[in-house]
This record gives sequence, C-alpha cells and structure tokens, in this order.
Amino acid sequence: EFETAVMALDCKEALLLFLITVALSESSSSQQPPHIILIVADDLGWNDVGFHGSDQIPTPNLDSLAYSGVILGNYYVSPICTPTRSAIMTGRHPIHTGLQQGVIVAAQPYGLPLNETTLPQYLKTLGYTTHMVGKWHLGHHAWELTPTYRGFDSFYGYYTGKDDYFDHSDDESNVKEETGYKGLDLRNGTEPVWTENGTYSTELFATEAERIIANHDPSEPLFLYLPHQAVHSGNPDNPLQAPQKYIDRFSHIQHPGRRTFAAMVSALDDAVGNVTKALSARGMLDNSVIVFTTDNGGPAAGFDMNYANNWPLRGVKNTLWEGGVHGTAFINSPLIKQPKRITHELLHVCDLLPTIYELAGGDSTKLRNLDGTNVWETISRGAQSPRVEVLHNIDPKRKTAALRYGDYKVILGEAYKGVWDGWYAPEGVTAANHSKGANHVLHWSEPLQIKCGAKPANVTTNCKPAEAPCLFNIKDDPCEFNNIAGWNQPMLSFLLGRLEAYNMTAVPIRNQPTDPRGNPKYHGGVWSPWVNLTDTGVSTNEL
Repeated sequence: EFETAVMALDCKEALLLFLITVALSESSSSQQPPHIILIVADDLGWNDVGFHGSDQIPTPNLDSLAYSGVILGNYYVSPICTPTRSAIMTGRHPIHTGLQQGVIVAAQPYGLPLNETTLPQYLKTLGYTTHMVGKWHLGHHAWELTPTYRGFDSFYGYYTGKDDYFDHSDDESNVKEETGYKGLDLRNGTEPVWTENGTYSTELFATEAERIIANHDPSEPLFLYLPHQAVHSGNPDNPLQAPQKYIDRFSHIQHPGRRTFAAMVSALDDAVGNVTKALSARGMLDNSVIVFTTDNGGPAAGFDMNYANNWPLRGVKNTLWEGGVHGTAFINSPLIKQPKRITHELLHVCDLLPTIYELAGGDSTKLRNLDGTNVWETISRGAQSPRVEVLHNIDPKRKTAALRYGDYKVILGEAYKGVWDGWYAPEGVTAANHSKGANHVLHWSEPLQIKCGAKPANVTTNCKPAEAPCLFNIKDDPCEFNNIAGWNQPMLSFLLGRLEAYNMTAVPIRNQPTDPRGNPKYHGGVWSPWVNLTDTGVSTNEL
C-alpha cells in the first residue's frame, strides 16, 4: 500500500510538472511578438481575385489565405501609389505629409518627409528585424530618403514607380519632362544589381523574400514588407509582361491585354503562395500575421496601358470613385479569434500601422499624430470599428475631394474631365470562356461580391461633380448610380463641413518639378540619389 501511494504521488507530481511546463511554454509562446508579413499588390483591381467572385482569373493561394482569415469588405486606400505607401509607412493621411497630389515621378526631388517616423522604425524599437523587398516610391533623390535609411535592415527592390519586369529598367518617357530618362532601377541595399536581366520581377522578389525567411531566426520577430511590382504597367514600350508559362494558362481570354494581365495576377498569386510555404517550412506561420492589400483600385480598360478590373464599381485608379479607392485586402493569422469571415466594418489604410504596432507589443495610443486607429479587435473578434469616416483625398491642384461618413459619400471635382468616370466590365468574358480552375478553393461562404441594383436611365448625367458636389449612399448604392444630393441637403452640408475641417489641417503639397540632375545618364545608367542634403544650397522644400 505504501509503494502504491508513493507511485500515485509520483504520478501526480509528474502530471503537475507537465502542466506547469505546458503553461510556461504557452506563456512564452504568447509573449513572443508575431512575425508581420505585409504584402502590397500594385494596381490590383476589385474584380481581379477569386475571393471577390472573379471566375476569369484563378487566385487559389490568395483565396486560401483570404477565406481562412478575414476579408476586408469595407476597406479604403488612396487612389494612387505614393499616397497609399506613405499612409502604410506613417499611419498618417497624405494630406498631412504633403503627398496628396499624384505620385513622385522618378527625377522629381521630393519624398516622404524626413521628420516622419516610419513603420519599420517603430518596429525596431520593439525588437523586430525589418526587411523590404519590392517597390519603394517614396523618394530617392537623396540617400536619406531611401529604405535602408528609413528603418529597414535590408532592401532588395526598386526606388521609382515602375520598371520593366525582365530587365529592371525604368523608362520615364511617358512623362514629357523626362523623355529619354532611362536607367537600371534594381538594388540590393544601396548597390545596383546588374545580374538579374531576364529574371521576372514577381518571381525575383518572391525568391528574395523566401531567402530572408529561410535565413531568419524564428525566435526573433520578423517584419517583412513585400510591396510587389505586380500588377502595375511596366515601361511604355511593353507595359504588360509575364512569362509565357503564365500566359498559356489563359488562352480562354481572347483580349491580349486582359490575357497578359491575368497571367501577371497568376504569377503574383504563385509568389504569395511560395512565401506562405516558406513561412510554414521555417515553422513561422503559426505565429505570423499576413496582411495583403492593394495600393489603389485597378487601372481598367486601358487606363495607364493596363487591363485591371474593378467591376462592378465605378471608376479607375487615380479617381475618387469606388473603383479607385475601395481596396482589395485581407488579413490572415492563427491569432485571429474569429476567422473565416468577411468584415463590413469601415477601415482605412492608415489603420494598418497602429494595428501592426499594437500586435508587435507596442501601445498604439501613445503614438502621436496618427490618422489611423488600432482595429485588431475588429479584425480578430468582430468588434465594431472605431472608425466612422474616411477621407479619400483632398487634392488642391486638381480641385477634387471625397469623403465617406457612415454610409454616405460626398465627391466633388473631376479627374480626367470625366473620361474615366464609367463602369468597365472585364474584357474577354463570356459565359463560355471563364477559367475552369477559378474559385475551386474550398471556402465557408460565397465570394464577396458587390450587388449594384438597377441602373437608372440618367446614370451618366445625374452627377456632375465638376459642377456641384454629389452624394451617394454607398451601403445601398455601392456602384454610385444614384446621386441623392438634391433631396439630402442636410447630410450633404454636414459632409462638406467635414471636408472643410480636414482641409484646415492639410499641409501644402510637396511636389517638385523634374530636376535634370536626376537623369540616370549622369549616374552610370542607374536611377540614383543626386542631392547631397548637407549642401546648404538645397531648398528645404526638396527634403
């Protein structure tokens, strides 16, 4: 009996020791900040992914992550590249960083102000290793504006807004002031990379991201910023490019531009899948947060020599219609408490920085002058979003502006004289020629598809934002068919007042004219910094 009692006691002690070990292990695991993988697609349209219902372009890797995470159904970005990227890096609206007007053209001497703290700089204070692979587009006229000076431990990618996908040159000849300005735009750190001519950039960047993950110590938190070149147009002489193996997947799409674009999306989808596999192989996926977002709506129907698609939304990239600013995005993580759902809570790209900072172990309420809010409880548990409004933009040069408050949106001013204000169905779609492989990923619900309702006969004439502000109920009318300003004057006045309040806080635009000294012919055929900030002759407006 004594021996039996001793054995029972030993078993209890062993069990207790086991439970303590498990508890400590779980505590240790929960205390380690997650790896943050932030993937940005360039110019991806609303209707270019399977999880939004496209049956033309299969995106099985994106769909798998989206359906097993949280799809952001009411999420907004800026209408074009540079402003959105500035918001990602700072958590501040472009009207507060001076980047609210257009994009930085390659030889223009301005960028993200040096007094702004960037996301990787914040994360480094929390013990993160920070790496960037892909597109910068936040200024490079001085070294101090480039990624390895702005918080990244490493950088592999390009400084400007576009490149050839194979030879990695940027030809700015589509900009009158920079005709003939052409040079290599690919760097490892600060050194030009000449050895990858012929390597498709989507695959090149994915391979570099995989290498970073494979060499990373999983016990240390990783921040990997992966802003892909895909699916932005390349140089003017050959804007849409993909390896033939991808083009061959889409013989059913008769339109050559849309066919090549679909191939570019497919390559991007494979790249995201490969990065996800690399995280899994390294044992990091179980403690990772993967954020996927476009930087703006798609350049549809030949806009910018591209054939992205935002159907059924109105407008294109660089307009303030929903097609320009309603972003394609999802977040995937085992840390999400209520995954496998769509959130229709109002969210904005400025919310990414404080949310990531909080996940990383910081206190986002102590960050100053942010325009975003930590929305992790909305993502993870389905809590109501703390956000009630989104400023889409105020462009003082174009004289355009738009704002969403609750379900209502005001838009005023006109881009491109209204030429791109329409609705553009995807090219080459018939009932008989959709992709056989589309939407084959197992998922818990139907794709997130927007239903427009009936299109009124006066749809092209009831809103003339260059003449008078227009008002839409985006919840009831997501495709912006019905201007209801005429019989909702109190709401219109309120939204115009909100725009005026924001405008009072806006800083002047930072845009600068082309500087011929930025021409790559003066820098060995490479797009390179050309301003020395220690030179007292440089205007502070150029910093």
